[in-house]
Amino acid sequence: MGKRGGFPGGMPGNMNNLMKQAQRMQRQMEEKTAEIENQSFEATAGGGVVAVTVSGKREIMSIKMDKEVVDPDDIEMLEDLIVSAANEALRKVDEASNAAMSGITGGLGGMSGLPF
Repeated sequence: MGKRGGFPGGMPGNMNNLMKQAQRMQRQMEEKTAEIENQSFEATAGGGVVAVTVSGKREIMSIKMDKEVVDPDDIEMLEDLIVSAANEALRKVDEASNAAMSGITGGLGGMSGLPF
C-alpha cells in the first residue's frame, strides 16, 4: 500500500521547514506592522506653514497651520497645502511599511503582498 500525503523523495521535511519559515515571517510581519501602526509620521507643505501628522494606521491625527496661511480670499491655496502635506505624510507611512516588509522578506519582489 502506498504512502498517503507528502511528496516522494523525502520532501515532507523540506515542506515542514518551509512552513516554519513562513510562520516565522508572518510573525515578524505582524510585529513590524504593529510597530509602524504605533508610530506617527509628519509632513509639511508651503515651507512648513502647514503640517499634517498621521498615524501608522493611516489616520490623520492633527493638522497645524500658521496664521498667515489662512487667507479668506484664497481658501483654495490652504486646501492644496493641506492635501499636499497629508499625502506626503501618508507616503512616509507607505515607505516605512515597505522598508520593514522588504527587510523581512529579503526583497522578494512581488511577494510582500502574500498573507505570510
